[in-house]
Formats: sequence, C-alpha cells, structure tokens
Amino acid sequence: MKLKIAIQGIKGSNHHQVAKDYFGDDVTFVECSSFDILVDHLINKTADKGVMAIENSIAGSIIPNYALVFHKNLHIIGEKYLNIHHNLMALKGQTIDDIKEVRSHPMALLQCNEFFKNYSHIKLVEDIDTAETAKRIQESQLKGIAAIAPKVAAELYDLEIIHSEIQTIKDNSTRFIIVKTQNKALPENEINKASVRFITDHKRGSLAAILNVMSDCNLNLTKIQSLPVIEMPWKYSFFVDVTFEKYIHFEKAKALLEIMAGEFKVLGEYKNARIV
Repeated sequence: MKLKIAIQGIKGSNHHQVAKDYFGDDVTFVECSSFDILVDHLINKTADKGVMAIENSIAGSIIPNYALVFHKNLHIIGEKYLNIHHNLMALKGQTIDDIKEVRSHPMALLQCNEFFKNYSHIKLVEDIDTAETAKRIQESQLKGIAAIAPKVAAELYDLEIIHSEIQTIKDNSTRFIIVKTQNKALPENEINKASVRFITDHKRGSLAAILNVMSDCNLNLTKIQSLPVIEMPWKYSFFVDVTFEKYIHFEKAKALLEIMAGEFKVLGEYKNARIV
C-alpha cells in the first residue's frame, strides 16, 4: 500500500511541494484544512506521516505547531527547507490590468505587499490557502480575480502566471518538519540533529546551566523557542534544536538533561537538512 502523507492545504500548496520533494510522487496525499486536522489523521492512523511548517526565515516561528507536536505526542523524524516563491496567477488571457482582486493566505499577501503598492486598483483579500484559491479560480472561472501561489498550482489548475517572484524579500525560506506518532526513522549513525523540550526552575542561571551542558557535550544550538506553560502561570517551557557530529554526544547530553531539567522530552531525532 502507498504511504499516506497528510499535508496542510491542498495539492499545489507549499506543503504539497515539500511532501513531493521528500517522499516522491508514489504516495497518497491527505489534504487537511488545518494543522489540527492533520494531527488527527496521524493519531487516528488515517495518515502515516505528516508535513508541518514550523518556522519561516521572515515571519519566525509558527508557535501553535510547537504546542501541537508536544501535546499530541508527535515525533519529528525529518525536516525540509523550501525556498518560497510567490507568483501572481489568474485565468489564461488576462493581464495585470484586468485584475481587480487578489486572494491568498494572509502571510503570502504580507510577503508581497511592496509589489501591490504599484497597483492601487487591486484589492487584497485574505483567504484560507494559496493553492485552494487558485483551484477555486479555475473551477468557478473567476475573471478579474488572481491568486498568489506556488508555480505548481498554476500547472495543476491550468492558470497563467501574470507575474512571477513577486515576494518583497527574495531570500525567503520555510522550514518544514516531517512528523509521525513514533520516534526515530533512521539508524543512529545517520542522526545528527534533535529537537527537545524542557522546563527550567524559576531561578537565576537555570537556563544558562542547561545551555552550558549542551555546549560541553559538543551540541550546537540552532534554535530556541520559549512558550508559557498554560497550567503553570509564569512558568516557561523551552523548545530547542541541536546539531551534533556524533550521536553519542547527544546521548551524553540527554542523560544529564534528564536529571537537570524538568519534564525533559525528546521530540525527534533526525538528519540535519541544512547539510549539503
């Protein structure tokens, strides 16, 4: 049977592109309108693995997804970085002068704001997804309406790209994580990155002591994100990504951090996608 891969959004979205790049085309894509629904598919075993955006180089962390991974006991088994390309597309035969309204995800509109300053006649409208807007334009033959979406959406839904690469900042990438309900999909000799979550004591130097242990164990901290612990007012949890050359270094750090930190949990052990 084909692997079932849950993605946020529909075919033609960035999540779809990442899933294709990571797993290939010989899989079944489970389209989800929200990350909560994506997680439900994994828990209910109607999907084998999922693709979730976790941070963007411009917008920063997608905070709710950190909480979802922890509270739903998901495990990160891989990651993928995708350069984001925003393209303006509409029904074939139209030009920018024909467009009266552009619909897309709020983040896509925000990242293309500078481009539309030159087209004051165009109204920008927030929508739930990039690719879904493109699909709706084709299905309903919506003239005068354009979408901002990846190039693959234009190919799938037979739209014409009026302007390509309209994002304000050209070097714009998003990190996606590959998740499932069980940990470790790789042998230890291939694992060189991990994601962990812990709580520190509410006293001076607690976090610094933990970070020093990581450094002493030859771990390189690549990301730290704090979130409040809802059931414990003024207490914070820390989500940390670390890279390492040898898995034994991470094992040593784990043994120490399990003693030093509160509620220490490994969220995933996988391969660093930034290494070429």
